[in-house]
Amino acid sequence: MKKLLKKLGLALLIVFVIAQFFGPEKNQGDLASVDAFLAETNPPEDVKIILKNACFDCHSDKTRYPWYNAITPVNYWLNDHIKHGKGHFNVSKWNDYSVKKKDHKFDELIEEVGEKEMPLPSYTWTHGDADLSPQQIEAIITWAKQVRTKYALQMERPE
Repeated sequence: MKKLLKKLGLALLIVFVIAQFFGPEKNQGDLASVDAFLAETNPPEDVKIILKNACFDCHSDKTRYPWYNAITPVNYWLNDHIKHGKGHFNVSKWNDYSVKKKDHKFDELIEEVGEKEMPLPSYTWTHGDADLSPQQIEAIITWAKQVRTKYALQMERPE
């Protein structure tokens, strides 16, 4: 039995080492891809910093990867989070969204941040600067409500 466990452990170690040579494609687009979003929504400087530290890694085409992303299978887990985040809200594709969809995304942002559902706890564990204070949450929500007001006015105008 002891010999079998040693062989099994060795086999698992070999598989783990080989797996380190493989990994998912990284989310390494251009950070300039968020420029249209920033220009249109015009966040104040403090909110821009919050967005950079707490949102853009999973909700844009540019991710700042932590050191442990080099470890398989952690890199697949992170890639899955990024893929899901971008699927829900991708500021790099902002110009592709209709005004109605943009308004809806900001409605979701207000709800998710206000209920402390975003950023995800699994993200804030390793990104302390993304763990939002009550003041930061209020700043995000205030800005998001202003943006929604602008979109509401646009939707009221006949085309």
